Amino acid sequence: MTSATETTSSTHTLHVGDLGPIELTVSERGHGRPLLLLHGGAGPQSVTNFADLMAENHEVRVITPTHPGFGGTPRPESLASPAGLAALYGELLDLLDLEDVIVVGNSIGGWIAAEMALLGSNRIGGVVLVGAVGIEVEGHPVADFFSLTMDQVAALSYHDPDSFRIDPSTMPPAQQQLMAGNRATLAAYTAAGMGDPTLRTRLAAAHLPTLVLSGESDRIVDQEYGRAFADSIQGARFEVLPHTGHVPQIETPHQLMTAILAFAPANAA
Repeated sequence: MTSATETTSSTHTLHVGDLGPIELTVSERGHGRPLLLLHGGAGPQSVTNFADLMAENHEVRVITPTHPGFGGTPRPESLASPAGLAALYGELLDLLDLEDVIVVGNSIGGWIAAEMALLGSNRIGGVVLVGAVGIEVEGHPVADFFSLTMDQVAALSYHDPDSFRIDPSTMPPAQQQLMAGNRATLAAYTAAGMGDPTLRTRLAAAHLPTLVLSGESDRIVDQEYGRAFADSIQGARFEVLPHTGHVPQIETPHQLMTAILAFAPANAA
Protein backbone atom coordinates (compact mmCIF):
# COMPACT_ATOMS: atom_id res chain seq x y z
CA MET A 1 0.00 0.00 0.00
CA THR A 2 1.29 3.45 -0.86
CA SER A 3 1.40 6.41 1.48
CA ALA A 4 -0.77 9.42 0.77
CA THR A 5 2.12 11.30 -0.83
CA GLU A 6 3.74 8.43 -2.71
CA THR A 7 2.76 7.44 -6.24
CA THR A 8 3.52 4.03 -7.69
CA SER A 9 3.21 3.03 -11.33
CA SER A 10 2.81 -0.46 -12.74
CA THR A 11 2.02 -2.13 -16.04
CA HIS A 12 -0.45 -4.99 -16.29
CA THR A 13 -1.21 -7.26 -19.23
CA LEU A 14 -4.94 -7.91 -19.37
CA HIS A 15 -6.99 -10.15 -21.64
CA VAL A 16 -10.41 -8.82 -22.58
CA GLY A 17 -12.69 -10.97 -24.70
CA ASP A 18 -11.42 -11.14 -28.27
CA LEU A 19 -9.39 -7.93 -27.95
CA GLY A 20 -6.24 -9.90 -27.17
CA PRO A 21 -3.56 -8.98 -24.62
CA ILE A 22 -3.59 -5.30 -23.65
CA GLU A 23 -0.83 -3.53 -21.77
CA LEU A 24 -2.21 -1.09 -19.23
CA THR A 25 -0.23 1.49 -17.26
CA VAL A 26 -1.73 2.27 -13.86
CA SER A 27 -0.69 4.78 -11.21
CA GLU A 28 -1.79 4.58 -7.58
CA ARG A 29 -1.56 6.82 -4.57
CA GLY A 30 -3.13 6.90 -1.12
CA HIS A 31 -5.00 4.29 0.89
CA GLY A 32 -8.62 3.73 1.81
CA ARG A 33 -11.74 3.38 -0.28
CA PRO A 34 -10.75 2.74 -3.93
CA LEU A 35 -11.49 5.46 -6.45
CA LEU A 36 -10.93 4.70 -10.14
CA LEU A 37 -10.21 8.04 -11.84
CA LEU A 38 -10.63 8.05 -15.63
CA HIS A 39 -9.12 10.90 -17.62
CA GLY A 40 -10.58 12.57 -20.68
CA GLY A 41 -9.08 13.52 -24.01
CA ALA A 42 -6.67 15.94 -22.32
CA GLY A 43 -4.69 12.89 -21.24
CA PRO A 44 -3.53 11.38 -17.95
CA GLN A 45 -1.79 14.57 -16.85
CA SER A 46 -5.21 16.23 -16.63
CA VAL A 47 -6.07 14.21 -13.50
CA THR A 48 -2.62 13.87 -11.88
CA ASN A 49 -2.82 16.89 -9.56
CA PHE A 50 -6.40 16.06 -8.61
CA ALA A 51 -5.42 12.48 -7.75
CA ASP A 52 -2.64 13.86 -5.53
CA LEU A 53 -5.08 16.23 -3.84
CA MET A 54 -7.57 13.46 -3.11
CA ALA A 55 -4.95 11.10 -1.73
CA GLU A 56 -3.23 13.71 0.40
CA ASN A 57 -6.40 14.96 2.06
CA HIS A 58 -8.69 11.93 2.40
CA GLU A 59 -8.61 8.20 3.03
CA VAL A 60 -8.92 7.09 -0.57
CA ARG A 61 -6.85 4.87 -2.79
CA VAL A 62 -6.79 6.70 -6.10
CA ILE A 63 -6.17 4.49 -9.13
CA THR A 64 -5.49 6.33 -12.38
CA PRO A 65 -5.07 4.19 -15.50
CA THR A 66 -3.75 5.66 -18.72
CA HIS A 67 -6.09 4.78 -21.56
CA PRO A 68 -3.94 2.73 -23.96
CA GLY A 69 -2.53 5.01 -26.65
CA PHE A 70 -2.41 8.10 -24.44
CA GLY A 71 0.85 9.29 -22.95
CA GLY A 72 2.87 7.36 -25.51
CA THR A 73 1.55 3.98 -24.33
CA PRO A 74 0.73 1.21 -26.83
CA ARG A 75 -2.81 0.62 -28.08
CA PRO A 76 -3.83 -2.49 -30.01
CA GLU A 77 -5.94 -1.75 -33.08
CA SER A 78 -8.66 -3.99 -31.64
CA LEU A 79 -9.19 -1.58 -28.73
CA ALA A 80 -11.06 1.28 -30.34
CA SER A 81 -14.10 2.26 -28.27
CA PRO A 82 -15.13 3.49 -24.82
CA ALA A 83 -17.06 0.23 -24.36
CA GLY A 84 -13.83 -1.69 -24.94
CA LEU A 85 -12.07 0.49 -22.37
CA ALA A 86 -14.92 -0.14 -19.90
CA ALA A 87 -14.46 -3.89 -20.31
CA LEU A 88 -10.71 -3.44 -19.81
CA TYR A 89 -11.22 -1.56 -16.56
CA GLY A 90 -13.71 -4.14 -15.37
CA GLU A 91 -10.90 -6.69 -15.74
CA LEU A 92 -8.57 -4.35 -13.86
CA LEU A 93 -10.95 -4.21 -10.88
CA ASP A 94 -10.97 -8.02 -10.87
CA LEU A 95 -7.19 -8.21 -11.11
CA LEU A 96 -6.74 -5.80 -8.20
CA ASP A 97 -9.53 -7.57 -6.27
CA LEU A 98 -11.20 -4.25 -5.43
CA GLU A 99 -14.57 -3.75 -3.75
CA ASP A 100 -16.96 -0.81 -3.38
CA VAL A 101 -15.11 1.21 -6.02
CA ILE A 102 -16.22 4.72 -6.90
CA VAL A 103 -15.62 5.26 -10.61
CA VAL A 104 -15.06 8.92 -11.54
CA GLY A 105 -14.76 9.85 -15.19
CA ASN A 106 -14.26 13.19 -16.95
CA SER A 107 -15.37 13.83 -20.54
CA ILE A 108 -14.64 10.63 -22.51
CA GLY A 109 -13.64 9.16 -19.16
CA GLY A 110 -17.25 9.80 -18.14
CA TRP A 111 -18.42 7.89 -21.21
CA ILE A 112 -16.22 4.97 -20.14
CA ALA A 113 -17.59 5.20 -16.58
CA ALA A 114 -21.16 5.11 -17.92
CA GLU A 115 -20.33 1.97 -19.89
CA MET A 116 -18.81 0.48 -16.72
CA ALA A 117 -22.13 1.06 -14.95
CA LEU A 118 -23.61 -1.43 -17.42
CA LEU A 119 -21.05 -4.19 -16.81
CA GLY A 120 -23.00 -5.71 -13.94
CA SER A 121 -19.86 -5.72 -11.79
CA ASN A 122 -20.43 -6.13 -8.06
CA ARG A 123 -17.09 -4.40 -7.47
CA ILE A 124 -18.45 -0.93 -8.30
CA GLY A 125 -20.17 1.02 -5.53
CA GLY A 126 -21.03 4.16 -7.46
CA VAL A 127 -20.29 6.27 -10.52
CA VAL A 128 -19.53 9.99 -10.88
CA LEU A 129 -19.79 11.48 -14.37
CA VAL A 130 -17.98 14.83 -14.74
CA GLY A 131 -18.73 16.68 -17.96
CA ALA A 132 -19.33 13.27 -19.52
CA VAL A 133 -19.80 12.79 -23.24
CA GLY A 134 -21.16 9.66 -24.89
CA ILE A 135 -24.90 10.12 -25.43
CA GLU A 136 -26.79 11.96 -28.14
CA VAL A 137 -29.09 14.80 -27.08
CA GLU A 138 -31.10 16.57 -29.76
CA GLY A 139 -30.31 20.27 -29.87
CA HIS A 140 -27.33 19.90 -27.53
CA PRO A 141 -24.41 18.51 -29.52
CA VAL A 142 -20.96 17.89 -28.12
CA ALA A 143 -18.52 20.53 -29.38
CA ASP A 144 -16.50 19.31 -32.37
CA PHE A 145 -13.13 19.16 -30.63
CA PHE A 146 -11.24 18.16 -33.75
CA SER A 147 -12.30 21.27 -35.68
CA LEU A 148 -11.07 23.61 -32.94
CA THR A 149 -7.75 25.24 -32.21
CA MET A 150 -6.26 24.78 -28.74
CA ASP A 151 -7.24 28.38 -27.96
CA GLN A 152 -10.83 27.66 -28.94
CA VAL A 153 -10.84 24.48 -26.85
CA ALA A 154 -9.72 26.51 -23.83
CA ALA A 155 -12.45 29.08 -24.46
CA LEU A 156 -15.09 26.34 -24.36
CA SER A 157 -13.55 24.34 -21.53
CA TYR A 158 -12.99 26.88 -18.74
CA HIS A 159 -14.96 29.43 -16.75
CA ASP A 160 -11.82 31.58 -16.81
CA PRO A 161 -10.03 30.48 -19.99
CA ASP A 162 -7.36 33.18 -19.85
CA SER A 163 -5.81 31.42 -16.86
CA PHE A 164 -5.47 28.12 -18.72
CA ARG A 165 -4.59 28.92 -22.33
CA ILE A 166 -1.58 27.12 -23.76
CA ASP A 167 0.45 27.74 -26.89
CA PRO A 168 1.63 24.40 -28.28
CA SER A 169 4.24 26.15 -30.42
CA THR A 170 6.14 27.12 -27.27
CA MET A 171 6.33 23.54 -26.02
CA PRO A 172 9.37 21.27 -26.44
CA PRO A 173 9.10 18.97 -29.48
CA ALA A 174 8.65 15.90 -27.27
CA GLN A 175 5.65 17.46 -25.55
CA GLN A 176 4.16 18.52 -28.88
CA GLN A 177 4.56 14.97 -30.13
CA LEU A 178 2.85 13.62 -27.02
CA MET A 179 -0.09 15.98 -27.49
CA ALA A 180 -0.41 14.95 -31.13
CA GLY A 181 -0.37 11.30 -30.08
CA ASN A 182 -3.09 11.91 -27.50
CA ARG A 183 -5.22 13.67 -30.10
CA ALA A 184 -4.80 10.79 -32.56
CA THR A 185 -5.71 8.28 -29.85
CA LEU A 186 -8.84 10.22 -28.93
CA ALA A 187 -9.78 10.22 -32.60
CA ALA A 188 -9.37 6.43 -32.71
CA TYR A 189 -11.65 5.91 -29.71
CA THR A 190 -14.29 8.28 -31.11
CA ALA A 191 -14.04 7.42 -34.80
CA ALA A 192 -17.81 6.87 -34.91
CA GLY A 193 -18.45 10.20 -33.19
CA MET A 194 -18.49 11.70 -29.69
CA GLY A 195 -21.55 9.68 -28.74
CA ASP A 196 -23.09 6.23 -29.11
CA PRO A 197 -26.70 6.44 -30.33
CA THR A 198 -27.54 3.32 -28.28
CA LEU A 199 -26.03 4.40 -24.96
CA ARG A 200 -28.86 6.60 -23.72
CA THR A 201 -31.37 3.76 -24.10
CA ARG A 202 -29.01 1.16 -22.65
CA LEU A 203 -28.45 3.28 -19.54
CA ALA A 204 -32.00 2.45 -18.44
CA ALA A 205 -30.48 -0.87 -17.27
CA ALA A 206 -27.93 0.87 -15.01
CA HIS A 207 -28.83 0.66 -11.31
CA LEU A 208 -25.68 1.91 -9.58
CA PRO A 209 -25.79 5.07 -7.48
CA THR A 210 -24.78 7.80 -9.92
CA LEU A 211 -23.87 11.47 -9.66
CA VAL A 212 -23.79 13.57 -12.83
CA LEU A 213 -21.83 16.82 -12.54
CA SER A 214 -21.98 19.64 -15.06
CA GLY A 215 -19.81 22.75 -14.99
CA GLU A 216 -21.81 25.97 -15.10
CA SER A 217 -19.49 27.31 -17.81
CA ASP A 218 -18.93 24.05 -19.71
CA ARG A 219 -19.42 24.75 -23.40
CA ILE A 220 -18.05 21.41 -24.59
CA VAL A 221 -21.20 19.76 -23.21
CA ASP A 222 -23.83 22.09 -21.78
CA GLN A 223 -26.01 21.69 -18.68
CA GLU A 224 -29.00 20.35 -20.61
CA TYR A 225 -26.78 17.60 -21.98
CA GLY A 226 -25.77 16.75 -18.42
CA ARG A 227 -29.39 16.73 -17.28
CA ALA A 228 -30.26 14.35 -20.11
CA PHE A 229 -27.43 12.06 -19.00
CA ALA A 230 -28.78 12.00 -15.45
CA ASP A 231 -32.36 11.47 -16.65
CA SER A 232 -31.18 8.39 -18.54
CA ILE A 233 -30.00 6.63 -15.36
CA GLN A 234 -32.48 5.48 -12.74
CA GLY A 235 -32.07 7.46 -9.52
CA ALA A 236 -29.12 9.51 -10.75
CA ARG A 237 -28.48 12.89 -9.11
CA PHE A 238 -27.61 15.94 -11.19
CA GLU A 239 -25.62 18.88 -9.88
CA VAL A 240 -24.24 22.02 -11.50
CA LEU A 241 -20.81 23.12 -10.30
CA PRO A 242 -20.66 26.94 -10.27
CA HIS A 243 -17.81 28.99 -11.69
CA THR A 244 -16.18 26.08 -13.49
CA GLY A 245 -16.12 24.47 -16.92
CA HIS A 246 -15.48 21.12 -18.57
CA VAL A 247 -12.48 20.11 -16.46
CA PRO A 248 -13.24 21.06 -12.84
CA GLN A 249 -10.48 18.74 -11.64
CA ILE A 250 -8.11 21.37 -13.08
CA GLU A 251 -10.06 24.61 -12.64
CA THR A 252 -11.84 24.07 -9.30
CA PRO A 253 -10.40 20.84 -7.82
CA HIS A 254 -11.55 21.46 -4.25
CA GLN A 255 -15.11 22.00 -5.41
CA LEU A 256 -15.04 18.74 -7.36
CA MET A 257 -13.46 16.89 -4.46
CA THR A 258 -16.19 18.11 -2.10
CA ALA A 259 -18.93 16.93 -4.49
CA ILE A 260 -17.39 13.48 -4.88
CA LEU A 261 -16.85 12.98 -1.16
CA ALA A 262 -20.37 14.15 -0.33
CA PHE A 263 -21.69 11.52 -2.75
CA ALA A 264 -19.37 8.61 -1.90
CA PRO A 265 -20.05 8.07 1.82
CA ALA A 266 -23.80 7.95 1.23
CA ASN A 267 -23.26 5.06 -1.17
CA ALA A 268 -20.69 3.08 0.80
CA ALA A 269 -21.31 -0.64 1.02
